[in-house]
Amino acid sequence: MRGIVVTRIENKPVPGAVSGWINGLLGVMIFSGSLPATRIAVQDMNPFFLTFIRASIAGMLAIMLILFFSQQRPQRRQIGSLIIVALGVVMGFPLLTAIALQHITSAHSIVFLGLLPLATAIFGVIRAGERPRLPFWIFSVIGSLLVGGFALSQSASVSAIGDLLMLASVVVCGLGYAEGAKLSREMGGWQVISWALIISLPLMLMATFITMPEDASTISVRGWTALGYVSLFSMLIGFIFWYKGLATGGIAAVGQLQLLQPFFGLGLSASLLSETVTPLMLAVTLGVILCVIGSRKFARKAS
Repeated sequence: MRGIVVTRIENKPVPGAVSGWINGLLGVMIFSGSLPATRIAVQDMNPFFLTFIRASIAGMLAIMLILFFSQQRPQRRQIGSLIIVALGVVMGFPLLTAIALQHITSAHSIVFLGLLPLATAIFGVIRAGERPRLPFWIFSVIGSLLVGGFALSQSASVSAIGDLLMLASVVVCGLGYAEGAKLSREMGGWQVISWALIISLPLMLMATFITMPEDASTISVRGWTALGYVSLFSMLIGFIFWYKGLATGGIAAVGQLQLLQPFFGLGLSASLLSETVTPLMLAVTLGVILCVIGSRKFARKAS
């Protein structure tokens, strides 16, 4: 009888796990709007200015958060990891995707996001020194071939530069995610992204003034709205939900929600930008997601 009671208690949902999934899902939904919003913004402004000003806005908000909650400064040994996070998700991914979206549509670019969980897992393996089983690498290669084959199968109107930039953005973002997830175990999730933004703020502010357009009146209301979204939601609020979800629900479990991002993003591209989502895009995205699911299953250290 005692055993039955224990079993029933153990089968009940853990509140922290449920909270982790809810926060993780909110983070993924927020990130899903990043590429469509960036696509709108780069139609009115230089991708370099967009990258620098969005990081500057988010950085100033991060300072207010840190001061309001009286957070301690990061330790000296944590600075290197914070710089990696800043290079990956504060500057690298936003800049590379902004430049890429001058050459390709957001619907086309979102297909590449199917590789982001895989890139995060690979860098997590490298940083943790684990030895995944052979099936992990098989799924990794198949997923990469699917993306490469998709890029090559497109017409000449699709830019190879845009595709290469998207691949590079996935690599640097995966590194930033993995490093941030590792560091969040010590500092806390929202603190990691806040300090990464603060560390990069002096450079971002200087670069913003250098790349500022001479006539800001040429930027439409739609462009300013898109800038507001990527500054407030993509650079800060999304990470607060995302890292909180990872911390309370588990990095491996909640990280699976990131697989939904390409589907959310394709839907937003079709509805907001009237871009065509082809059956091939959907098929490739689904194939990559299946490969990521398989690779993550075998990403644990072999016994």
